[in-house]
Amino acid sequence: MKTFVKNYVGKGKTNKFDQFEIIRCTIPVAQINLHKYMKGDKEYFTFEIAKLKEPDHFDNTHTLYVNVAHEVEVSAAANEPEAPQIEPAKTIKKRKAAVKN
Repeated sequence: MKTFVKNYVGKGKTNKFDQFEIIRCTIPVAQINLHKYMKGDKEYFTFEIAKLKEPDHFDNTHTLYVNVAHEVEVSAAANEPEAPQIEPAKTIKKRKAAVKN
């Protein structure tokens, strides 16, 4: 089974020019060299950009990451459907009625 791990490679800021909103990003070249791959006779570097919930202390508004697929061994028990968990029924205590004189 494949799982994906995010490897963060850079940060970016939102810049507004006239009516356009541009995200300017910085990625260290070492990260590009680490995650580049060959397809045919060309080198490629694929990354994803996600908006941060709030800007960091450098006012970066976006983060860049590379999704890397990892093979994970699946045990036989993991393939079996999980039995539903049944909670014991709650008992309700009844109050005795107060005797009126």
